[in-house]
Amino acid sequence: MVSPTSAAALTVVVPGDPDHPTTTPNLSSQVQISSIKFGSADVLPQIRSLTDVGAMTRLLHECIAYQRSLDLDLESLLSHRSDLDKSLSSLQKSAQVLSIVAADSDLMLSSVRSTSLLADSVSAKVRELDLAQSQVSSTLLRLDAIVQKSHCFDAVQKALDSEDYESAADSVRTYLEIDSKFRDSSGSSEKEQLLSFKRQLEGIARKKLTAAVDQREHPAILRFIRLYPLLGIEEEGLQVYVNYLKKVIGMRSRLEFEQLVELMENSYSMNSSGISNQVNFVGCLTNLFKDIVLAIEENGDILRSLCGEDGIVYAICELQEECDSRGSSIVKKYMDYRKLGKLASEINYYSKNLLSVGNVEGPDPRAIELYLEEILSLTQLGEDYTEYMVSKIKGLSSIDPELGPRATKAFRSGGFNRVVQDITGFYVILEEFFMVENVRKAIKIDEHVPDSLTTSMVDDVFYVLQSCCRRAISTSNINSVLAVLSGAINLLSNEYLEALQQKMREPNLGAKLFLGGVGVEKTGTEIATALNNMDVSAEYVLKLRHEIEEQCAELFPAPADREKIKSCLSELGEMSNSFKQALNGGMEQLVATVAPRVRPVLDSVATINYELSEAEYAENEVNDPWVQRLLHAVETNAAWLQPIMTTNNYDSFVHLIIDFLVKRLEVIMMQKRFSQLGGLQLDRDARALVSHFSSMTQRTVRDKFARLTQMATILNLEKVSEILDFWGDNSGPMTWRLTPAEVRRVLSLRIDFKPEAIAALKL
Repeated sequence: MVSPTSAAALTVVVPGDPDHPTTTPNLSSQVQISSIKFGSADVLPQIRSLTDVGAMTRLLHECIAYQRSLDLDLESLLSHRSDLDKSLSSLQKSAQVLSIVAADSDLMLSSVRSTSLLADSVSAKVRELDLAQSQVSSTLLRLDAIVQKSHCFDAVQKALDSEDYESAADSVRTYLEIDSKFRDSSGSSEKEQLLSFKRQLEGIARKKLTAAVDQREHPAILRFIRLYPLLGIEEEGLQVYVNYLKKVIGMRSRLEFEQLVELMENSYSMNSSGISNQVNFVGCLTNLFKDIVLAIEENGDILRSLCGEDGIVYAICELQEECDSRGSSIVKKYMDYRKLGKLASEINYYSKNLLSVGNVEGPDPRAIELYLEEILSLTQLGEDYTEYMVSKIKGLSSIDPELGPRATKAFRSGGFNRVVQDITGFYVILEEFFMVENVRKAIKIDEHVPDSLTTSMVDDVFYVLQSCCRRAISTSNINSVLAVLSGAINLLSNEYLEALQQKMREPNLGAKLFLGGVGVEKTGTEIATALNNMDVSAEYVLKLRHEIEEQCAELFPAPADREKIKSCLSELGEMSNSFKQALNGGMEQLVATVAPRVRPVLDSVATINYELSEAEYAENEVNDPWVQRLLHAVETNAAWLQPIMTTNNYDSFVHLIIDFLVKRLEVIMMQKRFSQLGGLQLDRDARALVSHFSSMTQRTVRDKFARLTQMATILNLEKVSEILDFWGDNSGPMTWRLTPAEVRRVLSLRIDFKPEAIAALKL
């Protein structure tokens, strides 16, 4: 509230009052008034310097407002007094608790400090005790080692005296292991003596092992070979033991090989006297592989004890040298025994001079087949043995990373593998000759088979091709497979295809088929069988391709090999298309032979009237004008071939006849004029044709008569505009085979449809 003194001091001066002259305010006073801050220390001098009543009035109002704001702030602060009092009381209580906590903390700190000092003292003593204990333990171990070394030294002496070499070697190993762990210069003389015993023991082991190997005493060999790891000369032991295995295998193989050579020499003399004697090269090679495999399997533990799994790989590689030597000798001797080089030369000469020189006789295919089976057995044996050994190496987990690939390469590029490649080259020559000769023979002796739709040539040829391809795949040699496949494709595309088409190329075939106006059964059977041969051959080619593809997919996983085989098989698949093309040509030729027998009835349709009245339409319903005669002509000249043709061929034959009939009927009908009843008659005729031909074949025939049926539909319309109900978007499921121009032309055949209405159609 403003005091009277202040009010008097701030009395408002009214302008024009004579008692209170007006004082003009200056600019500096206004600036000072606007910058006054109430509550500051310098505000009073500023107020005293005021001279303008208006400014004083404004300042009074601002001061009152400031006072009111201060009152509100004070009331707000006083409203929190109770909360502040409570908080202050709580803080006073907490201060008392904190003093207690501070005292307890000081006590705990003192306790922890004393405990820490005690722990440091105890841990130092524990470390001292632990050091003393470790030194004592080390001393005890060293003393125990000295005692054990002494015992081992004595044991070695006693064992050598009693010839207990196993115990002596074990004691030597134990002594050296202890000595390497506890170096002791004080016992150097004892160590020198023990090393002397070790050298003595090594000499005994070598001498005894050599004697055991010479005497072939396997138990003694095993006894002394086990000393080598104990004496630290396991690599030397591995070499000695593997050489022993090589010697045993080589001796057995050499004995069998000598017996084989003796049988060969005897067989030459026996063959000259007419007595046959089979020399079993396959058995000899089998025994060699069996001995090598058993040597690895039965001695696996010994080899591992010498050098771990690396010892097994080393043994496999060393024994493979024996395989390369002995196996190559067996295969080479077989090639000499069968004179494969000479035989290949004879085959090449025979193949080159077959056409130029008469009466050239090649080798006997029956003997060639025997050689092929023998070669296949030998190559399969080699492949199985190689696969087994390679998988054995790959199955070892803890071997030198470089050792496995090197060993695998030794198998793939060794001497035995090279000889197998040589004999495989002879195999390809023999196989191609065998295949060609047997296919030619099958073609030459081709004959009709009772109760069969094909001749003997088809089954015989494909049996030969299947057998040869299977045999080539069994060699596991991609080049052999490709060569035999190429030979098979060449035979099919030339000689066999020519044989298939030979019958259909005979002159005057049509005259022979219908000699005297009647179908000749023998000629018909020959023609049908020739067509059946083509049909079945196209099917057999696809089956052969599928079989080869499945077998090669398992045997040749490499992408490059698969691409090569795929290329050959695609050519084989093309042969099916070649047979089908030849078949289509033969079918068209047969239809061309039958068509003249049907044409007179078909041409008579041109004389049939379709501008029918109701009486004529009813008469046609009772007495069919031409359909039944046409169907009878077809049945007479074509249906008799059904029992002697394959289902596929007969269906194709019927469809070709339908194509001929429909094409001619469309031309004839486009030249006629129709009433609406005539359109109904055409529809009935078309339905009769569809019904009958559907019973003659297993394939659908409705699409063949689609154009003729649509013509009948158009000719049945009541008026021209009705065509729009069936055309375009209104056609529904029906697909129009007639073009808009043909639709207009058919509509113009109706005698009652006006040309103007037809021309106005928007189709």
